[in-house]
Amino acid sequence: MRKILFFTFSLLSLSTMAQKKNTIFLKKLLESKPELFSSILNHPDKNQVQILYTQINRDKNNKAHFKTYSYNLDPHHYFYPASTVKLAAVIFALEKVNRLNINGLSAKSIMITDSAYKGQTKVLKDTSAKNGLPSIEHYIKKILLTSDNDAFNRLFEFIGRGEINEKLKQNGLNNSRILNRLAIGDAGESAKHTNPIKFFNGDKLIYNQPEQYDPKEYELSLSNLVMGKGYLDSADKLVNKPFNMGGKNAFAVNDQQMLMQKLIFPEAFPINERFNLTKDDYTLIYTYMSMYPTESNFPKYKANEFWPTYAKMLFYGREKIVPDQSIRIFNKYGDSYGFIIDNSYFVDFKNGVEYFLTAVIQSNEDGIYNDNKYEYDTVCFPFMKNLGKLIYDLELKKGKKFRPNLNKLRIDYH
Repeated sequence: MRKILFFTFSLLSLSTMAQKKNTIFLKKLLESKPELFSSILNHPDKNQVQILYTQINRDKNNKAHFKTYSYNLDPHHYFYPASTVKLAAVIFALEKVNRLNINGLSAKSIMITDSAYKGQTKVLKDTSAKNGLPSIEHYIKKILLTSDNDAFNRLFEFIGRGEINEKLKQNGLNNSRILNRLAIGDAGESAKHTNPIKFFNGDKLIYNQPEQYDPKEYELSLSNLVMGKGYLDSADKLVNKPFNMGGKNAFAVNDQQMLMQKLIFPEAFPINERFNLTKDDYTLIYTYMSMYPTESNFPKYKANEFWPTYAKMLFYGREKIVPDQSIRIFNKYGDSYGFIIDNSYFVDFKNGVEYFLTAVIQSNEDGIYNDNKYEYDTVCFPFMKNLGKLIYDLELKKGKKFRPNLNKLRIDYH
């Protein structure tokens, strides 16, 4: 799909126009910095880079105009999306609470997870929460602050696999699927079964959700599902066969950025296409998507494990530096199997800069999967940092005819 999405919208009106996507601009921009990008440009298939960059320009009435540029974008070329799928779960979990519309049920309600199928685990408490108890709200905080895997798994179980994939399609995210929990070897039949869950306010039972079963397979037309020359199995034994990712989650770059656009700019879409989120829901997501781990008290994180810029790859890489106080990055990243992905909305309040940037890169020199030997530090993180800085510098030089009003994104993190 080689198209450019051009959105003109305001709080009161929306006009959507489609034009041919510019696939040359980013390539030339990367080529202008050979000292930073030549090794990647010379091996685009090896590193599996895809980039989507959307400029945002406001007019005198603060109406925003979007213009999107791509590099090597192919929604059918598979890459492992890792934790980027968690942002969809955050949104869909809050939507489900609102859809259920049960008196007393909220994201703050105590969420007790039981087990009913082999391999399932229970959750009765959460010591990282202020009250020591699990809830949808607290799981969302942990997902957005440090990409907690267990928190995602609990939201996956609450929403249900069937509803997650139905919502992906309802939102036009047609090259994506979420099939399983993360980091526990969840696949096949076990992924189709989700736990029974009860919600309480104090000792009062508010909602009892029985176990769910989803029989569907969610086939997609994808290439590049078989990778490398070998992998380590569950017993850490080398298997000299290519690694098959055919039964794993998928989340295309264009779908990721569309999800982010609908989240940040709901007014850009017709009312019936917007997420079913309340004002408080948006505030919750915006706050923890842009907050640094060190700014959080519940959960409380150690700065040597989760430093401020830990999750902001498309500007800082993984460097341990003091972040620019005028900048906030609303994002969800992922890293696994040698892939680094970041889906971001960037805001510089001081200079009036805003844009969307979504990118993926992989490095796996030995072609072996599951061995935890990937060139994150030498290839992937530097690329993400350099790409983010390149786009930011471009935005600064480009300037804005009309300075954007970004007040809705000014958040008190204390």
